[in-house]
Amino acid sequence: MPTYEQLTALLVPASTVLLTVECQQGVVGTESGTGSALPELAHEARTSGALDRVARLVEGAHQSGVQVVHAVAERRPDGRGANRNGRIFRAAARLPVQQLSGSDAVRIAPPIEVADEDLVVRRLHGLSPLAGTDVDPLLRNLGCRTLVVTGVSANVAIPNAVFDAVNFGYTVVVPEDAIAGVPADYTPAMVRNTLALVATMTTADDVLGCWKRPRASATRA
Repeated sequence: MPTYEQLTALLVPASTVLLTVECQQGVVGTESGTGSALPELAHEARTSGALDRVARLVEGAHQSGVQVVHAVAERRPDGRGANRNGRIFRAAARLPVQQLSGSDAVRIAPPIEVADEDLVVRRLHGLSPLAGTDVDPLLRNLGCRTLVVTGVSANVAIPNAVFDAVNFGYTVVVPEDAIAGVPADYTPAMVRNTLALVATMTTADDVLGCWKRPRASATRA
């Protein structure tokens, strides 16, 4: 884990963006609401506390002036433009809950609150929240240098987001307790053997601590 000073240097609010990945009703929702197409993943995201930590990070970002971007995966009712070149896409097309554009399934799931200043980027294809979407140009226009990646799943979308962000030249920070995958023991293995090789691993509390504490320049002033 990085020291507080190292993490603070990375998480300057003016040049940091918080990215939530597929934290939408149709992925991490509950049965009392829209329901999830992937109930095992939804259960893990909620019972592990990962989704609550994402919500806390979003709230902390709003309070600290850190830009929030929500990446949402969806599809047209006719499936036009969607990938069909992999087992995961064919399986998703048969699921009882579809991530259809404009439906409740593609709304950001509670307890995460979306502010007016947040950006919501929707994609109709692929596995990555960044590649082939508006996220990268938006980050550059925002002056982003550090991208904080949260959400689901540690199996597919999270590693895609981390790798693409690194390839695009961003420094990536991952609060490892604010991501989830299935089975439960897969996420720590992914963190230890893959994500930690290219990203700075930390915790949600440490990120929030950096955003809440006064910086040295502000203290001197």
